[in-house]
This record gives sequence, structure tokens and C-alpha cells, in this order.
Amino acid sequence: MSNLGLFFAILGAALAVGLAGIGSAKGVGLTGEAAAGLLSEKTDMFGKVITLQILPGTQGLYGFIVALVLLNKIGVFSGNVVDITLQQGLSLFAACLPIAITGFFSAIYQGRVAAAGISLIAKQPTMLGKSMTLASIVELYAILTLLVSYLAVFNISVG
Repeated sequence: MSNLGLFFAILGAALAVGLAGIGSAKGVGLTGEAAAGLLSEKTDMFGKVITLQILPGTQGLYGFIVALVLLNKIGVFSGNVVDITLQQGLSLFAACLPIAITGFFSAIYQGRVAAAGISLIAKQPTMLGKSMTLASIVELYAILTLLVSYLAVFNISVG
């Protein structure tokens, strides 16, 4: 029972990186399928479609950042893991949930919007900027939750 706080803190880090990463993998995969379809007919469009395919991958990076901040905070990297109460562990767990949940869903939806953007530039290649703008709007919510999770993890006192 004495390590229960540490368990919840690490579980929060695992969810932040895991769920956001799964969402990014799904979003990048959706976009990659659309890109492959377009590239099978227009190989010169690679530079345009790769830009759209990269976008849903950022949520996984955001979850990774929050997990690193949390694991560093509790001393995992230095080998000096601090004692964490159950309340502190649950607080750190809860702090990771915004980026874990929003990262998961926003990456998938951003992948869908980016895939639709690839369909758009297949018909109208000059629409890349507008396609990126549409996909980037979904990113805003991932960035907001990155900030919430980061600031919450950073400001929870442990030890």
C-alpha cells in the first residue's frame, strides 16, 4: 500500500503517452491510407501529402512530453524516486488525463480531417494551405490540454 501513490503517478504517465500515442498512430494511419491512394496516381504530390500526414502525430509527442515531465518530477530518471502519497499520486494521475483523453481523440479526428484534405488537394492541388488550416484547428484542443496537463503536473508538489 505504501507505493500506491507512485503506482497512480506512473499510471498517469503511461496513459498520457499511451493513449495520445495510440490516437496519433490511428490518425497518421488514416492519413497515410489516403496519401497512398493519391500517390498511386500522382507521385509528384508526396511533398504535399506528407505535411498533412505528420499533423496527427503531434498528440503522441504531447503525451510523451507530459509523461517525461512527470517521470522526471518523481525522480525516475535520477534513480531517486521520491515518496508519493496516495493523494499526490492521484493528483498526478488526474493531471495526465486531459492530454491522454484529448490527445487520443483529437489525433484520430485530425487524421480524418487531414485525410479529407488529401482528397481535396487530389482534386485541387492549390488547396494545401486551406487543408492544413482545417486540420490544424483540431490541433488547438490538443495544445490546450498539453498546457493544462503540463502545468498541473509541474505545479503538484511531491516528496
